[in-house]
Amino acid sequence: MTDRRSQENGAGHDLATTPRRRLLVAAAFAPVLAAAGTGPALAATAGGSGRKHGTEPAPEPVRPVATTPAEWKGVAKALGRPGSLLNDVMYRTRFPRHDLHVVSQGVRVSPGLALASHIGFIRYADGTTLAMGDMTVTEDELQPVSDALIEHGIAQTAIHKHLLAHEPDVWWTHVHVHGHEPVAMARGFRAAFDATATPPARPPESPPPLDLDVKAMDDVLGTEGVNDGGIYKAVFARRETIVENGMALPAGVGSTSAFNFQPLGGGRAAVNGDFVMIASEVQTVHSLLRNSGVSLVELHNHALSEEPRLFFTHFWAVGDGVELAKALRPAVDATNVAPVEN
Repeated sequence: MTDRRSQENGAGHDLATTPRRRLLVAAAFAPVLAAAGTGPALAATAGGSGRKHGTEPAPEPVRPVATTPAEWKGVAKALGRPGSLLNDVMYRTRFPRHDLHVVSQGVRVSPGLALASHIGFIRYADGTTLAMGDMTVTEDELQPVSDALIEHGIAQTAIHKHLLAHEPDVWWTHVHVHGHEPVAMARGFRAAFDATATPPARPPESPPPLDLDVKAMDDVLGTEGVNDGGIYKAVFARRETIVENGMALPAGVGSTSAFNFQPLGGGRAAVNGDFVMIASEVQTVHSLLRNSGVSLVELHNHALSEEPRLFFTHFWAVGDGVELAKALRPAVDATNVAPVEN
């Protein structure tokens, strides 16, 4: 009989044995936008680009502009915790769910593997602000969170799973709002997080060493991963410019393939993440992943009206870290992405 420790280390779920096929297809939830609340103009959030086929070409998209940390002090205060400015363009705040004890496929899931919420704010040349992100919520929290988002005029653009069977039940919802009042937006997000048991921010800590052959994994994947709080993380971004309702997204925002490797000891890891694809790449990626013994979790969209249209497949596998990297590399090569420099 398999003991509890071997179950928590993912015994019986290695790539050496073919994983059980399980593909959950997420239902599409159209956001309900409230007229009251924060006040940002959200008509473009749920709608299309406004272009008609066969008419004049679309105007040039509005571009993001550089900002400074000082410009986001009001947002940080409203969110109740500090964030960080990435590439001088996106102000990003994390909300890891250290309070949750989630087990999937015999593996205790760490916040860095699959249980971290985040919100990013981007300033544009027309003076507006776009905020988008992903919230990790329990099943009991999902409806109160949805109510808070609707009340504050924040769109939910996806509701889905990132993991195969797991306990307790957790959901992920993508959020999106565009307008002129970033502090008001932040207050809306704070109201949604207050409907969860998300714990306060912890003081920064040095990440623990990775019990993985990181150099070999870097070589296989063709990138230089990072130690993100004890998780080996590799990220690839779409090469195309992604436009959402006339707004050009910064490179890598809302358009990345992200792979998170949680060390399990002895060079083994559980890997969870997602591939970003255009429609013509989806079936090729799925075939390559299954041929490599990687389990498919969900196929869905994260946004409602981006161009080109993007699809995301979440996946799961357990095994030797280098072998996992080898299993993912062919699918990376089948998509139009480039490594994100850290």
